[in-house]
Amino acid sequence: MLKKSKVPQSRRAEIMGLFQMYAEGLTTLPASALLKFLHKTQMQHAANIDTAESLIDKYEIEKAAIESRSMTFEGFLRYMESKDCCLFQQTHTSVYQDMGQPLNSYFISSSHNTYLTGDQLVGRSHLDAYVSALRKGCRCLEIDCWDGPDMEPVVYHGYTLTTKILFKDVIATVAQHAFEVSAFPIILSLENHCCREQQEVMAQHLISILGDKLLKSPLDHPTSGDLPSPNDLKYKILIKNKKLRSQIKADNKTEAEESADEGEDGDEDEEYDEDEEDEDEGHQSKAKFWSPRKAGSKKKMKKKVKVAQALSDLVIYARSVKFISFSHSKDNQNCYENTSIAEKKARKLIKASGPDFVQHNRKFLSRIYPAGSRTSSSNYNPQEFWNVGAQIVALNFQSLGLPMDLNDGRFRDNGGCGYTLKPAVLMSSERSFDPNSRHHHLKATHLLLKVISGSNLPLPKSGKALDPFVRVEIHGIPSDSHNRNTHTVKNNSLSPHWDTDMNFSISVPELCLVRFCVRDQTTLFRSEFVGQYTLPFTSLKKGYRWVPLQSRDGCSLDPASLFVLVWHS
Repeated sequence: MLKKSKVPQSRRAEIMGLFQMYAEGLTTLPASALLKFLHKTQMQHAANIDTAESLIDKYEIEKAAIESRSMTFEGFLRYMESKDCCLFQQTHTSVYQDMGQPLNSYFISSSHNTYLTGDQLVGRSHLDAYVSALRKGCRCLEIDCWDGPDMEPVVYHGYTLTTKILFKDVIATVAQHAFEVSAFPIILSLENHCCREQQEVMAQHLISILGDKLLKSPLDHPTSGDLPSPNDLKYKILIKNKKLRSQIKADNKTEAEESADEGEDGDEDEEYDEDEEDEDEGHQSKAKFWSPRKAGSKKKMKKKVKVAQALSDLVIYARSVKFISFSHSKDNQNCYENTSIAEKKARKLIKASGPDFVQHNRKFLSRIYPAGSRTSSSNYNPQEFWNVGAQIVALNFQSLGLPMDLNDGRFRDNGGCGYTLKPAVLMSSERSFDPNSRHHHLKATHLLLKVISGSNLPLPKSGKALDPFVRVEIHGIPSDSHNRNTHTVKNNSLSPHWDTDMNFSISVPELCLVRFCVRDQTTLFRSEFVGQYTLPFTSLKKGYRWVPLQSRDGCSLDPASLFVLVWHS
């Protein structure tokens, strides 16, 4: 597949220099010389003469060159501007990872308040938000359920002015679009505030609308106590919610704990305190709308509603339980139970006991969600929670910027299926891993990036040519996270040339994301976003590569791109 773009003269000149270096005075590049280029410069050590000849057949159009098994400069240019020379490893555009591991072995693309198209105070709820998230590969969707008129549950952000949509319409939308881009399972994370009668209605809708897609009973397969795999659960939809204690084997929990388990996802009536947040996020915004006069009404809300039997029956591998401590989870939590932790509490746990958090996430699914104080639906940096192996790191998909760029980059891998296998460093039972440590007893990887040039950068609305520079960011564990900038090129959007070397030392590359961000230097101390591209370090191709740029909302800015040289050891 060719990359269609207008190639600036500067890049043509750079590629011509490479062509002439390997052609060694000849007018065409013989297959043997092309193979030498693949080995020495592109670091494609598995390439052989058949590889070189297949590239000639693919990109050369001059018959005489094809017959002589060589490549003209124009053919070489087509090759260098093709997907074969994209920075992103093309084999990673398909599912290539082992999808037979238990669910807790994967990072899972997850959204928060999926129904919202704006902020969580007055934003609009819309079915299109579910469609958009699913088409981006999201595999864990959140549904906030509340009692609605005429016994029809509604979805919105409770105690706010966000608009409402019908629960049954959300489920119908999910059913229609669930497996358009990925065959792997979807988790519907229910934040359930409905009375028992309307929960019965919810269960009826889930069963009747989802049909065979809904997982209604445990799989009949040997698991040795582990969760099933994404392969086991292909084309299935799982319900994440509380489950009635009576349906679960007795595990010596106290009556108080049992009561907490059977209640809703947290205390609806508790005062707003981020440090005490639990699975329930509904109360987060409520405090902002309450006045002291209304505080007395808390007593009327004191009674909890238990999960309806019909809804409880649909919770199979994703039973929500309250997080108490890592030691409590180790002694009491089952593999099919998961916890939800607010970002501030999760951050404190990482700081206080990072290795314990990693070990916890080896066994159990953890969901992290944004603080209730993020009323504008802003996002945290998901990397800090991936660093401890949290699988379900939920983001507001409607809020654009760095966090969503990182999420898109993380899940660009493995065919964009919404599941990526966690690296071995997070899954080892033999070695303790602390993401906050600077000493990992691992040989550092040295990454050299030369940012050479840009091509066809998009003009701002003013039409004025850019003063562009490139920032390269490494996002990983704290000691690996760094960024470097090129210098600024004045008044050049078509073909800015930087030729800037950047060196990075990375101790845990398998956790790292690399983000290329082009910015326009508008004043001495201010710059504006132009385009970006984020990908996992493990998906980087070595050699001379072009970097496709994307807009703030993740759309292609083709033919805008960067030209870089990548080397690491």
